[in-house]
This record gives sequence, structure tokens and C-alpha cells, in this order.
Amino acid sequence: MDSSVRNRTCASYAGAAIALALLAWFYCFQPGFGREHWSAFAWLISSWNGETDYEHAWMVPILTGVMLCHAWKGIRGVPRKQDMRGLVLLVFGALLYVVSFRTLQGRIAIGALPFILTGGVWFLYGGRMAKLCAFPFFFLWMMIPLPGFQQATVGLQLLATQAAHWGSGLFGVGTVVEGTNISSASGNWDTYSIAGGCSGIRSLMALIMISTAWAYLAPLALWKKIVLACSAIPLAIVGNAFRVTSIFVLAEYVNPAFASKTWHDWSGLLFFFPMTLVLLTLLHGALAGEFPLLKRRRRVMRIRQAQADQTDEHSSES
Repeated sequence: MDSSVRNRTCASYAGAAIALALLAWFYCFQPGFGREHWSAFAWLISSWNGETDYEHAWMVPILTGVMLCHAWKGIRGVPRKQDMRGLVLLVFGALLYVVSFRTLQGRIAIGALPFILTGGVWFLYGGRMAKLCAFPFFFLWMMIPLPGFQQATVGLQLLATQAAHWGSGLFGVGTVVEGTNISSASGNWDTYSIAGGCSGIRSLMALIMISTAWAYLAPLALWKKIVLACSAIPLAIVGNAFRVTSIFVLAEYVNPAFASKTWHDWSGLLFFFPMTLVLLTLLHGALAGEFPLLKRRRRVMRIRQAQADQTDEHSSES
């Protein structure tokens, strides 16, 4: 490596180090967000609580790191060339941060971060590398609590109530529904209320995060990735309906106290997520054509095609 190339490489690393140091200062130490005037990251971490249903958000930076590691092979082979067009995205992100600081809105500050990161990579290393890093960077948006998102729990509560009422009937458990309250038609257990925690909103957001990361990492066509990512919504609704139904079935046939306390608290971990992850796996297999039955069908079709080709060859020879 000659001295000019070495100097450009050192300058590039120095510029990246200075940029990351400035970014860390503004996001980790600069106060001014929220009621307590936290830094942007301090405000974000404080918002990951049960009230916002974003307790799973700490996994988002970890999954972002996994995605970047997955893309590293492609990133490593991309030629690095400074591109001034990246400054457009970088400046836009910086302006968003200024707006967030002036309005004390931490969401806008965190929302600006992917623009700053992508624009910085584009400026320092070129558009091809920025393209490879863009999705993992913008995946960070999933750690930002959406304002007013809890309003959606009302509709999900009603949906979960009706689904549990219908599902319980399939297992011979008669129920009476009043709004979001379900009681036993036989009087075997007390009235249960489908509260906001049972609406599935928390599980829905966590599953959307998982399915989106899964779709990015899966070696599928783009439209199949979109289907896999969007499948989180119906899968979460179906999975939560089965979970709530299981509570009423256990209350009817096993023990009401066990169903309303122990199983209610642990069914999400022991029942909902395993079930939805299995369904995601099956959907992935269907989209990729990796089911044993599908493989066998394709193998049979290839054998028949080979036999047909041999028959044609023999016919042409004769």
C-alpha cells in the first residue's frame, strides 16, 4: 500500500471516529429531552416500560448488530469511495435532530439517527455500502414507542374477547360475553376481564420486530420477505386468541385459580411465542419451498421429467 492510499485510509478512519464521537455526545450526553431533560438515549430507555408496551425494544439494537454482521461479507467487498451525495441525507438527519431539540421530542431525535448513520456511511464510503447498511439502520425505528399506540388496545381487546368466546365454545366451554368481560355460562369460574395486557398489543409489537428481522435475514425473494414480515399481524392475533382461549379451557376443566394466575402469567412465554414462532417457521418453509412434502413433489416431478427426456432421446435414436 503506497503512502497516498494509506493517508486516505487513515483520514477516512479518523473522520469516522470523529463523527461517531460527536454522535455519541449529542445522543448520550446532551440533555434536553422529556420532562427530566434526559439525553436522547436516556429518554428512549426510560420509555421502554409496561405503559408503552415496548419492554421488548432492547432487542432492536441487538438485532441491528446481527443484521450488520450478516451483511458484513457484502460490505467488506464493496469498494470504498467518498460520495458527496450522502451529505444530503446527513444534513437532513441533523436538521431533524435540531427540530427535536427545540421541541423536546425524543422520538424525533431517535428517528433522525438512521438518516445520520446512513448519510454518514454514504458520504464516507459510497452509496453501495450505504445501501447495504440502510435497512439495519432504519430497523432502529422499531425501538421508538409510537405515540397513542395504546388506543389500538381497545379494538384488540374486543377482538380477543370474541375470539376467546368462539374458541372456548369449540372445546365445550360455554361463556357469556359483556363488552370485554367473559364469564362462565355454568358458573364454574368468576368473570374474567380481557384487560389491555391481554389484548395482544405487546406481543404484536414484539412479533413484528422478530418477523421483520427474520424476513431480512431469510434468503427469499423481496415479495416473500414482505409477506413474511407482514404475517406477524395475523399470527399475533391468532396466537393471542389461542392463548386467551386456553385460560378459559383450563379454568373450566382444571382449576380456575391456576388458570387466572399461574397460566395467565406464563402462557405468553410458554404458549404464545413458541406457537407463533413455529407458525413463522412453517410460513418460511412454505415460501422457500422447503417442506418435505414439497421437496418430495419436486423430486418426483424431476424424476418424471428425466424419464420423459430419456424416452424422447430413445425415440429420436430409433
